[in-house]
Amino acid sequence: MTIATLSQVLIPAVAGGYAVPGLVCLGWEDMRAYALAAEAERAPVILQAGPSCRAHTPLPVLGAMLRNLAQAVDVPVVIHLDHGYTFDECRQALDAGFTSLMYDGSRHPLAQNIAETARVAELAHAAGISCEGEIGFVGYAGGEGSAGTEPEEAAIFARDSGVDAMAISVGNVHLQTDHEGGLDEPRIRAIEAVTQVPLVIHGGSGVPLVQRLHLAQTSRIAKFNIGTELRMAFGAALRDAVAADPARFDRVTILKETHDPVMEAARAVIRGLNASGKA
Repeated sequence: MTIATLSQVLIPAVAGGYAVPGLVCLGWEDMRAYALAAEAERAPVILQAGPSCRAHTPLPVLGAMLRNLAQAVDVPVVIHLDHGYTFDECRQALDAGFTSLMYDGSRHPLAQNIAETARVAELAHAAGISCEGEIGFVGYAGGEGSAGTEPEEAAIFARDSGVDAMAISVGNVHLQTDHEGGLDEPRIRAIEAVTQVPLVIHGGSGVPLVQRLHLAQTSRIAKFNIGTELRMAFGAALRDAVAADPARFDRVTILKETHDPVMEAARAVIRGLNASGKA
């Protein structure tokens, strides 16, 4: 049994100078490739079911799939609800076997965000699992703009919400398809100075690779969410598989050809966070 909670993998990461990848899952093919990549790299991994994944596949099915994968490998695997927007959704994920709940109240005023996140944290802790919250708002490439995390608000949020990990907005953007720009390190250091919880970066695909590794090794950022670059690897492999033989129609045969490229892309992410060999 290698199923783990978020705290069980993030606390050692902070102490050990590495970060654990939160890999965004959309279906069986990618989540299986991610689990096997973690096993090959001897690294802990967080398999995440976000809103688009849950819109495609019901939470009880996702929980069963992810638990099956976690039990099939011999490295720690966290089964994580990403961007839960309601208490009921978080409770459904708990009932489905998830071991980490991320409640996203980042669009709300601070007091409301704290109150709602604290309720989910209490639910999680009563069940022996972990809770992640978000302070500041991480925007979307070509969509909603970000609102940066204020260190003094982060200190209040970390103290009063009871979260085990805190996602922050420090120049990161969801769905970014390149590695241009970078994170605001002075803001990160200011947040670190007034908080003790492990920190999380959403939109990690857009962070320059050198900065990812640097922050994994030298900061309290213990989790980078990575989705877009892995979806791009999957999409490229799928296009190649279809183009190789346009007469093929068996989806199982076609989808098998995505496995190796996606697994290799996930292994590169793990190595880039200094997480290899840390299981």
